[in-house]
Amino acid sequence: MNATERLLPADFAALAPFVEFWAADTAAARAHCRDISDEAGRAAFYNAAVDLVPQALAWLDARPLNGWDESEQRLMKLVLSFAHVALAVELHREEEPQHARNRPYMRITRAPADCER
Repeated sequence: MNATERLLPADFAALAPFVEFWAADTAAARAHCRDISDEAGRAAFYNAAVDLVPQALAWLDARPLNGWDESEQRLMKLVLSFAHVALAVELHREEEPQHARNRPYMRITRAPADCER
């Protein structure tokens, strides 16, 4: 990435530390990130993103889907990963390790978010 490219849109720079791990390209890859993450990593991402996700969705909705630049695409990937993490943090909580043991039997192979724009 050259100096003129941004990792994320400027308003979402607080999420930049999470891009490398959580901005996975496919639903299966995002599920895998959740599977291999630890509780502290999920909590850190969740806490950083929870208040920014509504703003991120509004920001992305205001732009044509087929016109997103790479920083906007990364932001959407983070939002999609947040959905996986929110399930673990908000719903499964201390039972997340038990749920993780069963996920290999319900593999994600394709999701609507994986379709080309």
